[in-house]
Amino acid sequence: MKDNLSRNYRIPTKAIITDAGYASRYLPIAKTIPKAMLPLGNRPIIQLAVEECVAAGIKEIIIVSTLEGKPIYEDYFNNAVNHIRKQLIGQGKESRYEAVRHVLDFPKIRVIIQDPALPYGNGSPIVSARDYIADDEAFIVIYSDDVVFGTSDTKSMIDTFKKHPDAKGVIMAQEVDPGVVDKYGIISLKNSDKLDNIVEKPAIGKAPSTLASYGRYLLTPEIFDSLKPNHTGLDDELWTVDAITRAAVKDDVYVVKTKGQWMTTGDPKNYFLAHLKYVMDHEGYSEDVRKAISNK
Repeated sequence: MKDNLSRNYRIPTKAIITDAGYASRYLPIAKTIPKAMLPLGNRPIIQLAVEECVAAGIKEIIIVSTLEGKPIYEDYFNNAVNHIRKQLIGQGKESRYEAVRHVLDFPKIRVIIQDPALPYGNGSPIVSARDYIADDEAFIVIYSDDVVFGTSDTKSMIDTFKKHPDAKGVIMAQEVDPGVVDKYGIISLKNSDKLDNIVEKPAIGKAPSTLASYGRYLLTPEIFDSLKPNHTGLDDELWTVDAITRAAVKDDVYVVKTKGQWMTTGDPKNYFLAHLKYVMDHEGYSEDVRKAISNK
């Protein structure tokens, strides 16, 4: 894509949401239910990512899943369950169907399967969606197991890209405690708001900052030049952050601190903590939960 190196790209209208792993830490439930379909309150984790995109004006969402997960996502986002609606109408409880109608009103959602020929790694779902990204458009990438409460990171990235249309990427970050930097990819900055590089799990006391990178990226099609099967990194995996770091060597990649709160659901412990926060912030029975916890 050498002819694209000096061009500006169209503002993103498409987002790739990835959930193509088998979530082995969630077995046995993950053998039947994709991890991103586990609930936060009465909605699945992935719906928060979709709603974040909607709040930012995204028009098309591409979910990259496993072969087994594809029909589950297609059913969730497209099945109107009219038999349930008819029953609710008959019972005088049609208002309960509004949650389903909300899902059906989302923008276009396409579900594809990760290309099995690609190496393992979090960059492979992005490559699998390449054919759906035009050569002249920037796009959003969201890791479905990273949830952000209280804001739309997608909107923040798009707003930053509008201010810096020559950028080749925008990534989100959150301050973390200095005592846990060894658990994350930690950002090294140049010029206060541009990415220098990302240091994976630095030793405590050796980190370049306390800014942790997580799965919220605005990228341009040039990223696909680095996301190729022969560009694997640690553990022979295809890493998105490696490609972003390579882009930052010669081009501007902006770093934006989230205005909300990022939490991971990548393992059962952190999923429980994220679920608890969601319930406490959004559900009408939060006070009962608070009392149950205090009573031990």
